[in-house]
Amino acid sequence: MTDGPSKSHGRLSVSLSRQPSDLMAKPPALKGAWAARIITLFPEAFPGVLGASLTGRALKDGLWQLDTIDLRTFGEGRHRQVDDTPAGGGAGMVLRADIVDQALRQAQRGAPEDRTAWPVVYLSPRGTPFTQATARAWAGAQGVTLLCGRFEGIDQRVLDEHAIQEISLGDFVLTGGEIAAQAMLDATVRLLPGVLGNDASADEESFSDGLLEAPHYTRPATWRGRDIPEVLTSGHHGRIAAWRQDQAEALTAARRPDLWAAYLAKKGRSPA
Repeated sequence: MTDGPSKSHGRLSVSLSRQPSDLMAKPPALKGAWAARIITLFPEAFPGVLGASLTGRALKDGLWQLDTIDLRTFGEGRHRQVDDTPAGGGAGMVLRADIVDQALRQAQRGAPEDRTAWPVVYLSPRGTPFTQATARAWAGAQGVTLLCGRFEGIDQRVLDEHAIQEISLGDFVLTGGEIAAQAMLDATVRLLPGVLGNDASADEESFSDGLLEAPHYTRPATWRGRDIPEVLTSGHHGRIAAWRQDQAEALTAARRPDLWAAYLAKKGRSPA
């Protein structure tokens, strides 16, 4: 019997595992669906928020597949140890290269070797920033493997051996990669065909054209003395589009000068 991802969420596909599983608890996955494979010490953290709302409905409908690989099953000894003290001394513990290697090899079974078709990523605060462009690239792939760290980190040798890309959710430190994985997957899955229902929604959001999104309004027309901007109730689509563009540019210039500078450069415009 061969090993496969230890837990699966989705439809119409079954893989074998070294561990007994409750087949009634995990519906099989739709063949050919975009897939995410998560290596983690806490598989019970998934799908988490990804099982709710649009991403959860898409998961249930088989538009994407979620597999978790429990790193602990590869541990050694009575307590399934996966870490050891850092070479050279220091605080904390480091996930062992030989243990992580086994999990990575299991996770990559059946996945293409081309990393543009299937990125393999370690979620790390020292990684390159995750952006909307990253989400679009992942959504255009066949799937992604995410390695969630814990403790002080992962032995560098296994990252080098597998040429793993390091990506960060932001300039802050979490206790592990699971929250970052869910955030990145949410940003990616919503870009998959059929998930949002209205594909135009993704085209009009923040960062889609390098700008922050314009403000939104809905009924009532007046609330606590504040009116919906007249242009939005005019029915004039050209004026509405121009207003939203102006608002997006003004917000970006005020709140994200880095994005604004990049946007001006892309458009060949000079700062005012």
